[in-house]
Amino acid sequence: MKKSLYAAASAVALGAFAAPAFAGGLTQPIIEPAPVAAAPAPVVVATGRDWTGIFGGAQLGYGWATAEDDNGLDEDFDGVLGGAHIGFDYDFGQFVLGAEASYNAADISNDYGKLDQMTRLGLRAGFDAGNALIYATGGWANARIDLDGDRATDDGYYAGVGVDYFLADNWTVGGQLLGHRFDNFNDSGVDVKMTTLEARVSYRF
Repeated sequence: MKKSLYAAASAVALGAFAAPAFAGGLTQPIIEPAPVAAAPAPVVVATGRDWTGIFGGAQLGYGWATAEDDNGLDEDFDGVLGGAHIGFDYDFGQFVLGAEASYNAADISNDYGKLDQMTRLGLRAGFDAGNALIYATGGWANARIDLDGDRATDDGYYAGVGVDYFLADNWTVGGQLLGHRFDNFNDSGVDVKMTTLEARVSYRF
């Protein structure tokens, strides 16, 4: 009987000591991995140009003209022209719309006479290619022709293509190829056709 009581007491004692050990084993803290820092957001770098604003500058070029009528007149003229221009562009992101006015003094001539000045006012629409603007343009033109001191002016139109390119933050260079037409020049029955190729430099405000 004493042995049985002793054995039971020993079992209880062992259980008392063992319980904390098991309990401690079950409640060991779980080590979680440290949080990983989120990668920084990528920095967006602007690579294009904003063509919005007023611009002005100068142009210099060469012109080829032909005067024709129904009576067999067929006269060719050629020579230099140069002057100034001013305009405004608005950049919509991919496309650019604008307007421009220009004046040229000219010596597009032959032995018959010469075209000595021209004014243009028109619109232009182009594609924003970053540092380059590729555009089409057209509008109203006015030319003056001097025939042995007898001067006459007439209205016509022009159309063509061009490109401007940023050299620096405010300076662009470019060129344009334009065709001009003056029908029945000053009611003379003479039609005048002219092509000009011009180099340009502009300051953009």
